[in-house]
Amino acid sequence: MNDEVLNETDSETAAEADRPEGEDAAHDVLVKLMEENAALKDQALRVAAEAENTKRRTEKEAKDARDYAIQKFARDLLDAADNLARAVEHAPKGSGDPAVNNLVMGIEMTEKALQSAFERNGLKRIAPEKGSKFDPNQHQAMMEQPAEGVGPGSVVQVMQAGYELQGRLIRPAMVVVTPKAAAQPAPAGDQGGYGRANGVDAGASVDQKA
Repeated sequence: MNDEVLNETDSETAAEADRPEGEDAAHDVLVKLMEENAALKDQALRVAAEAENTKRRTEKEAKDARDYAIQKFARDLLDAADNLARAVEHAPKGSGDPAVNNLVMGIEMTEKALQSAFERNGLKRIAPEKGSKFDPNQHQAMMEQPAEGVGPGSVVQVMQAGYELQGRLIRPAMVVVTPKAAAQPAPAGDQGGYGRANGVDAGASVDQKA
């Protein structure tokens, strides 16, 4: 049995020795070409991936430029919107003077038209209802005030409405909130209350870029 195995091994060795040198060279060239092809394929995939990433990044930047192009203009209009809202709030209702009633109606219609224009351009008003949970990402607590029927850490009153543009906060809503429920002493370095959210001052996430 061992003699047969040795004979087969000798035959294979002899066959390899008898292989022409040109055949070995062709085999080496084929292996090299296959390696180069694999390297080029990998490089092409990397280039394609980078091109796709660049395309997506460019599209996002272009979309942001379109969405936030009116940001500075919108911020400049907020004072006008606040003044109109205050005028509507304090306007005399049910006056016996038709001229006064027409004036109040005109102010209300102007305020509604302005808010509609804001919404059409992605500018959303933030005015939480009484009893809404305080949200440090959209609200800025100006003071605490107990209120019946309102849970702890909730909005009691909106002092000034906030606004966001396409999901980006332009101005936080300034609100009055109820005191938080009694809790264990805060760890060292934790200021507690409404002043900070995740280590950032409430309302400090306002984007000031034009």
